[in-house]
Order: sequence, then structure tokens, then C-alpha cells
Amino acid sequence: MTLQWMVVAIFLYVEVGVLLLFCLPFISAKRWQSVFNLGIWNRLARFWNKFFLAMIIVLIVLFIDAVREMRKYSVSEHGKDSMVYPNAFDHRHMKLFRSHRNLYISGFSLFLWLVLRRVITLINQLAQALDTSSALKIQADGANIAATKYMEDNRQLKQALQEGKVEERSAEPKQELRSEVEKLSEELGSARDALKLSHTEMEAMRKQMDGLAKEYDRLLTEHQKLQNLQEDAGDKKDQ
Repeated sequence: MTLQWMVVAIFLYVEVGVLLLFCLPFISAKRWQSVFNLGIWNRLARFWNKFFLAMIIVLIVLFIDAVREMRKYSVSEHGKDSMVYPNAFDHRHMKLFRSHRNLYISGFSLFLWLVLRRVITLINQLAQALDTSSALKIQADGANIAATKYMEDNRQLKQALQEGKVEERSAEPKQELRSEVEKLSEELGSARDALKLSHTEMEAMRKQMDGLAKEYDRLLTEHQKLQNLQEDAGDKKDQ
């Protein structure tokens, strides 16, 4: 394996390792977001897009080169040269095997590079949705407590009016109290609607993350099968 393909293979292994870390269930999205918000990432943020695009271009070039090599050595030549020079036939098949290996390495590296960026984006969005949901829940709980307090005061005021312990001039504060209770009830309803919407969006993002994880597991399984096929082909060639 040449130096460039060795670097691509190492890059592929690093991508697989990072994605496996992201799939660990005991590391929450908020913790990953705190890692992404470290100072070193903020300093490298301005170079991230350039590096991402540069890696895509490099991987696409290597993928096209692997396709070209595969098509070049896929053309079988059966003739006198193959019978007279059997080593040339073996050499051609060795080149074909390497071109297939390079094709898989560059293709999976390019695909996982795109998946990695998408997973990081989804983790940040999930962490932001969790923060928004917590803030809305706290706001809704506060509004609920305040509404309950005012409703209790209103109930006590009604009871006092019925018992004749309050003078006629207390009618105006009572009306103001009712207006405040109605206002707080409306705010509570709005907060509950916002909290419900946030939960719906968070559930959709979780389902998307689950689908992405399943797709990633499927790709890992296919990748393992392809590696097993390559190893079987290499064993047969050695025999």
C-alpha cells in the first residue's frame, strides 16, 4: 500500500472511531456540545469549512483514480501472453485487487466524512432543543405557580365577599385581580404550546438520529462483508 492510500485508510479508521464515540449512549448531546464549544474549536472554526471542502475534493480525486485503475485492470486479456507469461496474469489480478481495495477505502472515507459533519450538526441541534425545552419548562412551571397563587387569592376574595367581610370599594381590586389571572392563564397556555412544540421537534430530531445510527450500522456491516470478501480473495490468490 502506497503512502497516500495508507493515509486514506488511517483517515477512514479515525472516522469510524469518532462515529462510534458519537453513538455511545451514556454521553449526552449537551456534553458533546460542551466539548464542541471548547476554545480550541472556536479558534479552528474559521478553517473548518476550508478543510472540509479540501478533504472532499481530495477524496473525490482519489475515488476517481481508483475507479480508473479498476476499469483499467478489469479488462481481461486471454491469449498467448497469458499462457506464456503466467506471472503477468497474476500481476494483473493483484493490481485489480488493489484498485478494488482503494475504491472501497476512498468511497467509504468520502461517505463517512459527510456523515460525520451531519452527525455533529444534529448533535448541536439536539443540545439546543434540550436547552430550549428546559427553559420553556421552567417558564411554564413558574407561570403555573403564579396562576395557582392568583387563583387561590381570587377564591379567598370571593369567599370574603360572600361572608360580608369586604366593603364595596374592594370591587375594583377584584376586577384587576381577575384581569391579572386571565393574563397569566393566557401566558401559561402559550408557554405550554411552546413546550409541546419543542418536545415535538426534539422527538423528530431523536428519530432522525436513530435512523442515522441504523444506517451507519448497516454501512459498517456492509463494509465488514466487503473486507471479508477481499480477505477471502487474497487467501485464494495466495493458495
